[in-house]
Amino acid sequence: MKFICKKSDLLKGVNIVQKAVPSKTTMSILECILIDASAGQIKMTANDMELGIETVIEGDIQEKGIIAIDAKIFSEIVRKLPDNDVVIETDAGFQMKITCEKAKFSIAGKSGEDFSYLPYIERSEPVVLSQFSLREVIKQTIFSISDNENNKMMTGELFEIDGNHLKVVSLDGHRVSIRNLELKEEYQPRKVIVPGKTLIEVSKILSGEMDSLVNLFFTKNHIVFEFDETTVVSRLIEGEYFRIEQMLSADYETKVKINKKELLNCIDRATLLIRENDKKPVIIQITDGEMRLKLTSGLGSMNEEIVIEKEGKDILIGFNPKFLIDALRVIDDEMVTLYLVNPKAPCFIRDENQTYIYLILPVNFNSASV
Repeated sequence: MKFICKKSDLLKGVNIVQKAVPSKTTMSILECILIDASAGQIKMTANDMELGIETVIEGDIQEKGIIAIDAKIFSEIVRKLPDNDVVIETDAGFQMKITCEKAKFSIAGKSGEDFSYLPYIERSEPVVLSQFSLREVIKQTIFSISDNENNKMMTGELFEIDGNHLKVVSLDGHRVSIRNLELKEEYQPRKVIVPGKTLIEVSKILSGEMDSLVNLFFTKNHIVFEFDETTVVSRLIEGEYFRIEQMLSADYETKVKINKKELLNCIDRATLLIRENDKKPVIIQITDGEMRLKLTSGLGSMNEEIVIEKEGKDILIGFNPKFLIDALRVIDDEMVTLYLVNPKAPCFIRDENQTYIYLILPVNFNSASV
């Protein structure tokens, strides 16, 4: 095999597929990137058996061939090459030569025949949306998945399609994030649970352009993301997702309209007094026209008031400040509305059209110290 390509194109391809190279595996071939120049294009692939990524890069193929090369050493070499054309050559013994200007490397590869290719997925009836929309909806929900593998469902996100409506849901046992998106076309109903790891890696690759599209394909066990010159194939999480509707309520005793930036900045300042792993709540006291926030820790205390519009009862309630910050940061509205029932019931942050709903459970605190 021999081909010539720009260093920038080679590095972009490596950075894309490397996201599917496992950090730990008993199968050494999975630590490799497959470079396949046997069919008229330079295709790079990585696969950890749960997530597989394939991308095509531009280049001039002078001799066809295929090789599996250690992802770590190859990516480090490519990253540090001069910004110029790179010549990649391999011989019959799977030795790879990398030449760029005066830099020359020779590293051992493996037969591409042993590599685990991406599973064949029949691609019909794609769900189409913009790369911008997909990246945004992931960013707006991914923070509330769980990293606890004991409950697999919570490590993924629900993608539910019904007609021209896409609903994305994540939860971790303390909060729920819901985003509703209107699609340009009508689609058959689909309901799948996509691993959070997959969505995090996909969001890093997406260009985020409003005019660039991504095609989603679904099977019983897989989801495929197809965009630009890249294909991402991921296993789905099997099982029935949580009954979210039972957690949602339109009832409230207190409704608060508040400037989002003021609230976010105030809570952010309060966290200056929280040490890492310290679980100090921010206490929120809501009265007519005013929200008072208070936090006390071993480092000190803070008090701050924000002007609000309030309907309903006064309330004193405590929250994990991080959960409020995570939700507020991904809301674009200037003003946000909070709906509360009592100090032990969830708080809802949602807009009138319910394009977003964030449910946050309160935390217990000693009211005597407030």
